[in-house]
Amino acid sequence: MNWEDGEDRLVGPAAEGEDRLVAPSADGEDQAVEAALRPKDLDEFIGQERVREQLDLVLRAARARGATADHVLLSGAPGLGKTTLSMIIAAEMGAPIRITSGPAIQHAGDLAAILSSLTEGEVLFLDEIHRMSRPAEEMLYMAMEDFRVDVIVGKGPGATAIPLELPPFTLVGATTRAGLLPPPLRDRFGFTGHMEFYEPAELERVLHRSARLLEVTIGPEGAAEIAGRSRGTPRIANRLLRRVRDYAQVKADGVVTREVAAAALGVYEVDARGLDRLDRAVLGALLKLFNGGPVGLSTLSVAVGEERETVEEVAEPFLVREGLLARTPRGRVATPAAWQHLGLVPPQQGGGAPGQQGLFGA
Repeated sequence: MNWEDGEDRLVGPAAEGEDRLVAPSADGEDQAVEAALRPKDLDEFIGQERVREQLDLVLRAARARGATADHVLLSGAPGLGKTTLSMIIAAEMGAPIRITSGPAIQHAGDLAAILSSLTEGEVLFLDEIHRMSRPAEEMLYMAMEDFRVDVIVGKGPGATAIPLELPPFTLVGATTRAGLLPPPLRDRFGFTGHMEFYEPAELERVLHRSARLLEVTIGPEGAAEIAGRSRGTPRIANRLLRRVRDYAQVKADGVVTREVAAAALGVYEVDARGLDRLDRAVLGALLKLFNGGPVGLSTLSVAVGEERETVEEVAEPFLVREGLLARTPRGRVATPAAWQHLGLVPPQQGGGAPGQQGLFGA
């Protein structure tokens, strides 16, 4: 979705959240590439220094005792390495890993089938654990604490609970919304780690490592250019690297320099701060049509031709984190940084488009 020069109207199709180059979620192609790029141990894992150090102590102590590791809860935004760390935990403990997700467990019987097939010391990785059904969640309490589940046979007054002993195992839960986990479940994890967004210098290290594995020649300035547009997320950094690699092979000599990276990401409409065309469309509508707000979410969504949920859940989180947009009780408001980023001049206080004051009470 683009803004025509000198006109306050939109042209082009709306960008879908799942099609965005800077989306933090992974599709089939990303998952296949990530499998080849994943570090195999904690020493190879880049970033998350505090979580990595704490987790190293937990795993070393468990190995020294000859016991299974405590249950681990990893929280944070998508693309920061929660799945990778779960695989590293299994590798460090010399144990197999079973991978499933909260949405896949809709009934207590689904969870009982998984738990009953675990071997001693096995790691069970449960992604999006906050989306698990309530009956399965309640069964998980006993499984985590006592390594036992009660399987209900029959219905009504004649139902019988048959206790089923489980071998000791390690549950690694991952969530993007830790606040949705009920306290009884959260308290049963022996270790909780929160994954932070990466600094540009850390992303540069990630990019240099990925470039070696992908056999891409990249210079320090090229890595810095990509890192600055990666939204603090390794998954996005690796995806941008692959697109820049394609551009360098077709339109340059195959070497990723700052100029090549900037030109390539310009083609894909990812600007210097990591905003793509959906982000800029939201900011553009807010600034050009509504003089910076405040404006309601529904009105803003109509202006950019997107669903309300797409604007709220896909575009806004990054804009708020970057300090370009603020959510207020009266609506969405652009910050001075948003005007500066789009190269626009804020209206004078009390100015605005005709009818703006009456509409929003500014």
